Amino acid sequence: MPHERVLILAGTAEARALANALVALGLDVISSFAGVTQEPLLPVGEIHRGGFGGHEGLAAFMRDKGITRVVDATHPFAAQMSAHAHAACGGFSVPLLRLERPAWEAQAGDSWLVVASMAEAVERIPTGARLLVTTGRKGLQPVVSRPDLSGVIRTIEPPAEDMPQGWSVLLDRPPHDLQSELDLLGRERITCLLSKNAGGDSTVAKLDAARQIGLAVVMIGRPFKPPCPTVSSVAEALLGITGQAG
Repeated sequence: MPHERVLILAGTAEARALANALVALGLDVISSFAGVTQEPLLPVGEIHRGGFGGHEGLAAFMRDKGITRVVDATHPFAAQMSAHAHAACGGFSVPLLRLERPAWEAQAGDSWLVVASMAEAVERIPTGARLLVTTGRKGLQPVVSRPDLSGVIRTIEPPAEDMPQGWSVLLDRPPHDLQSELDLLGRERITCLLSKNAGGDSTVAKLDAARQIGLAVVMIGRPFKPPCPTVSSVAEALLGITGQAG
């Protein structure tokens, strides 16, 4: 196959696995990290850290680095980066493939309230709830500012905001298992789970635990992203890029 130089817009476990697999097959790979997580788990291959400066900056980076293909393997909620990738690749006619894990779906026994945004979530959380918040370390102020709410913020790295009385921070990196989630929910007297619909296996145990004990879940739905060819697994991405499934 012709020489490929692949840019992976990274930040997920799938991005890391894809980069490792492509490098093992002899491809030239750059994995880009936006810097949301200060100490991400890195794949092999070349690493780029920091933003690009919008779609024009991304296009300039692609041109300077001789990128022949882009894989958008960012977090399902990284809508702005996905939009920049769509615009930059379209401007240069560079193939763009999105690798995005499937969204979670409510199952029998679930008590989900699906909302479109964090703002709507804050409005719809039950009065006096004690929350387990798993939406990441940014954008927490609207939640912790509601005076009737309290609970635990679970995140990989410390939030930027100071936590008011009634709130604590649990620094923890997935994966999580069912028993540890049940223990956490019971120990912290959680009455409601606030989550983004990130999908994937590494954090789904919180939903299994919530279902088992009848806990309410406020689930923030995924944002819009410009349409492009999309796969849901590393094996499919490898097949699309190299013709090999791994």
